[in-house]
Amino acid sequence: MANSCLQLSGFLISCLGWLGIVIATSTNDWVTMCKYGLNTCKKMDELGAKGPWAECVISTGLYHCVSLTQILDLPAYIQTTRALMITGSILGLPAVGMLLMSMPCISLGNEPQSSKNKRSVVGGLLVLIVALCGVVSTVWFPIGAHQEQGLMSFGFSLYTGWVGTIFCLLGGSILTCCSSDSSSSSSHSYQDNNRFYYSKQGGGSAPAASSANHAKSAHV
Repeated sequence: MANSCLQLSGFLISCLGWLGIVIATSTNDWVTMCKYGLNTCKKMDELGAKGPWAECVISTGLYHCVSLTQILDLPAYIQTTRALMITGSILGLPAVGMLLMSMPCISLGNEPQSSKNKRSVVGGLLVLIVALCGVVSTVWFPIGAHQEQGLMSFGFSLYTGWVGTIFCLLGGSILTCCSSDSSSSSSHSYQDNNRFYYSKQGGGSAPAASSANHAKSAHV
């Protein structure tokens, strides 16, 4: 029962983390850049928000974005962030599917529990890979933006990516450890049952042998 609760909790946490990664990937409010104070930059129309896909200008009554379409001319941190965030968003889909099919409340015919545990471990590892993609992207992007134009503050998308990354790390760790422990415990119980079976067979043959010896001695 406790193992099922841990598995369900890891699944829900992983789904929330993957959703955070997808939201961070599809939005552009990653960092807010300005070389002066906040009010000064707004008056001079120099307050900008930047993400993997667009660079925006924020001022009073104006929010204008320009898409970053020059792929070959973009800095390395933007290209890497795009690649890793897209990879994490795509890998999250099969991970959620595998974890969903390994839940205790779902059964596929006469499938043994060991197969569901293996599928849960693979799904947890995929979630950890998603978290790794999120960690590299959400750390490297603000550092690169600060070195390039000067960083003022973090944006909503970056916070969402951090929360999603933490949830993916937590959920993937729970699923991997929980499923591995249950798989090893099931194999140990199977071996214990076999030992009990063989000892029972051996124990049953001992009285037969002693009774045969007793019959021989009585005959003599």
